[in-house]
Amino acid sequence: MKPMRIALTKGRLEKDTVALFEKIGYDCTNLKEKGRKLILEIPGANMEVVLAKAADVITYVEHGVCDLGVVGKDTIMENGTSFYEMMDLGFGRCKFALATKRGTDFYAGYNTKCIATKYPKVARTYFESKNMDVDVVKIEGSVELAPLLGLADGIVDIVETGTTLKENGLEVTEFISDISARVIVNIASLKLRKGEIEGLLDKIAEAKEEKA
Repeated sequence: MKPMRIALTKGRLEKDTVALFEKIGYDCTNLKEKGRKLILEIPGANMEVVLAKAADVITYVEHGVCDLGVVGKDTIMENGTSFYEMMDLGFGRCKFALATKRGTDFYAGYNTKCIATKYPKVARTYFESKNMDVDVVKIEGSVELAPLLGLADGIVDIVETGTTLKENGLEVTEFISDISARVIVNIASLKLRKGEIEGLLDKIAEAKEEKA
């Protein structure tokens, strides 16, 4: 049978997932000494790991070229629709927050507020839940600049420590939701490879328990 394929988000989530796989007992030598390879075999496990950017992890799982993926909840909220979200891995923790210039009242006045963000879907969904109309401007780089330049009344962004906000004269107005790494599974794969996928999820759950 062809190897079960799991897409990992490159960077910190990749490192944390590899550490989890080692705890399960998988030989992760190929993952640690990967060079420029992007598809890596886990010997003896009938598994392949694909390294990808976060949004691409979702694309690969949705289209079925990968059976599973490890990706942040932020990417799922912004990009994801058709897959199963199976497990919270508990690492890569941070939060979505609304932040504004220090000392300003975001909700004052009757004008339509402008929000700058890398996550337009998350921002729109949040303000729709508050029955608020907002203008959303997509920013690719440092969103903290937008309120400082007068482009936006506030930003919706990922916050870990809040240091970058403070250094730029911004503060968290409201927390929107918690974020952490999740396991997602292709809908067809869960039917076709149910035993294998559930077996892997059980092993991950055990390794997480030991860690806790």
